[in-house]
Amino acid sequence: MVLSENQKLRIPSRAENIILVERMIEDVCDLYNISEDYYGNILVAITEAVNNAIYHGNEANPAKWIDIFFKSTPEHVTFIIKDEGPGFDFNVLPDPTNPDNIDKPNGRGVFLMRNLADKVSFEDNGATVVLDFKVN
Repeated sequence: MVLSENQKLRIPSRAENIILVERMIEDVCDLYNISEDYYGNILVAITEAVNNAIYHGNEANPAKWIDIFFKSTPEHVTFIIKDEGPGFDFNVLPDPTNPDNIDKPNGRGVFLMRNLADKVSFEDNGATVVLDFKVN
């Protein structure tokens, strides 16, 4: 995959398409010489966002699409993940660090995104997530 400063990847809502997202992230990190430690943060945050889009936003419906946009400035790389779902209330989420929630298999995605990205914002009632990472 050859990346320009603005790139878009469109995938059907299928778990096996995560590999395409991982390749895009790898290409972006190679393009900007992002350190391996920071690459890990980007990889986890973006794949969490895409998994949420697949399973929660689009309810794993392969007829629905997820758009992943990449854009850059000299100081930042930004990924925008948009699904076709109705969104969610991103202000009302259970705390995954609460002892009552530790053993639950879900509920960590937004927490991880917020802790791994430099800036996270939600648009379209939560159907779009914007993840920003400083590269310098």
